[in-house]
Amino acid sequence: MSKKRRNFDDEHEEHIDESWLIPYADILTLLLALFIVLFASSNIDKQKFHSIMESFKSELTGTNIKGDNEGLSVQPSKIKLPDATTADKQNTQESKNPAPTTEDAELNNLMQQLQKIISDNHLESVITLQESKRGVEIALKDVILFDPGKDALKQSSFTTLDALANVAKSVANPISIEGHTDNVPISNSKFASNWELSSARAVSVLHYFESKSIDKSRLQFVGYGEYKPIYPNDTAEHKQSNRRVNIVILRSDQN
Repeated sequence: MSKKRRNFDDEHEEHIDESWLIPYADILTLLLALFIVLFASSNIDKQKFHSIMESFKSELTGTNIKGDNEGLSVQPSKIKLPDATTADKQNTQESKNPAPTTEDAELNNLMQQLQKIISDNHLESVITLQESKRGVEIALKDVILFDPGKDALKQSSFTTLDALANVAKSVANPISIEGHTDNVPISNSKFASNWELSSARAVSVLHYFESKSIDKSRLQFVGYGEYKPIYPNDTAEHKQSNRRVNIVILRSDQN
């Protein structure tokens, strides 16, 4: 009997104490919660942060989280990324429409002055005005400047040319004076072809501008003859429009 009792006592004494497993399990739980927080915090927003804190609190205190949607999710939240094309579109628009320069402002003011001269003097039928990549282009039909087949300026053209020269002096841009004709061959002994006639007419306007104290270094001329028409030479009206002298206030990068 005593032998059996001794065996029982020996077995009881050899039993291992497993109480350390409780704090060990708590540490593992806390570490798991910490790693979950660190993982989720990389894609976090206000609502997600609140859920994480509630979950962390639950792990620390053992309280339950109410609601089916609270706590951490195994799926990362969808974050709306900014539209990358918005900035690209803005940059593209700015490149297409660069900020106005001082020269742009000056040429715009010059355009307004020229339009007023044309309008006030009712010259719309003989003078046209346009702004192009080259600059401001003033096209004068030959009837306001010359007699047919001649290169000497009419005295009646002086008032108009004076007004144009005064406006041209308000800027420092170079000026190109360009003569044009229709395709009807010249039939007098002074000019061998329409090239000579168009060049001589351009030179006449150039010399007039020079006489109005426009710096010679700003002036240049060219004669295109019949080879740059703005209309087909198929009607009398079109031919008259093609016979012209263009005064071009050039942009500084077009010289």
